[in-house]
Amino acid sequence: MILVVGATGLVGSDVCLRLAKRGKPVRALVRVTSDKSKVEALRAAGVELCFGDLKEPASLALACRGASAIVSTASSTLSRAAGDSIETVDAAGQLNLVEAAKAAQVDRFVFVSFRQPKGMSFPVAEAKAHVESAIAEMNFTIIQASWFMEVWLGPHLGFDYGNATARIYGPGTSPISWVSSGDVAEMCVLALENPAAARRTIEFGGPEQLSPLEVIARFEKIGGKPFKVEHLPEEGLRAQFAAATDSMQKSFAALMLGYLYGDAIEMGPIQKEFGIKLTSVDEYARQVLGVR
Repeated sequence: MILVVGATGLVGSDVCLRLAKRGKPVRALVRVTSDKSKVEALRAAGVELCFGDLKEPASLALACRGASAIVSTASSTLSRAAGDSIETVDAAGQLNLVEAAKAAQVDRFVFVSFRQPKGMSFPVAEAKAHVESAIAEMNFTIIQASWFMEVWLGPHLGFDYGNATARIYGPGTSPISWVSSGDVAEMCVLALENPAAARRTIEFGGPEQLSPLEVIARFEKIGGKPFKVEHLPEEGLRAQFAAATDSMQKSFAALMLGYLYGDAIEMGPIQKEFGIKLTSVDEYARQVLGVR
């Protein structure tokens, strides 16, 4: 039985469906407050539901019982649930899960982390680092994902492809290995299947290294519409980072600076080793713009 934590989230729900499609026994940790349509989609796919919360250690003990592996994709960064924060979910909650896994003698642990901007310390990065350290004695796989297309190239963070407007953090000239959430989900599944992923940290991005301005050019070409671009200067982002007192605000300010600095990963070796096809920015653009 594979326990998926974060099972109604962007990556976790996809992990559940991919495992179920492969005929693997899957148990999803969901909350009573979780989106009912997402929960029903998991149930319809044959996923076993277990109600609990990272903030409730007793529920984690039940969820881990009988599990052979855990995939944790949970994070508070995209959550709007009451009581969720970096401190309660990404830090204490994930560590609660690690302790429950160890107590239940579940040794295999796949953890979705992210690529941290070099030389920067901020709350969500510190939380992820603590979890990575906590699972170091287990049979772990840590997937350090680059900037998600669905998040950073989406309207919630100012990349409004529907209205052809884009907010760019800094000059927009540093290349990033934009990655699809679906590819991260597939890598989680492959990590469980392939022994080469055991006891390993995998830096994971998309197939191309494109600057934000190059991404906009791709969207303009595919959509046939010029973008109106707004640049947020580095000085303003640094001031925002320095002034932030809330852990979530400070973390997002830091991630915006990381976007500004760029994050280029050569993914050829990982693609070859695990046989994974990665989604390009062009494919993502055609999908969200509805262009074939």
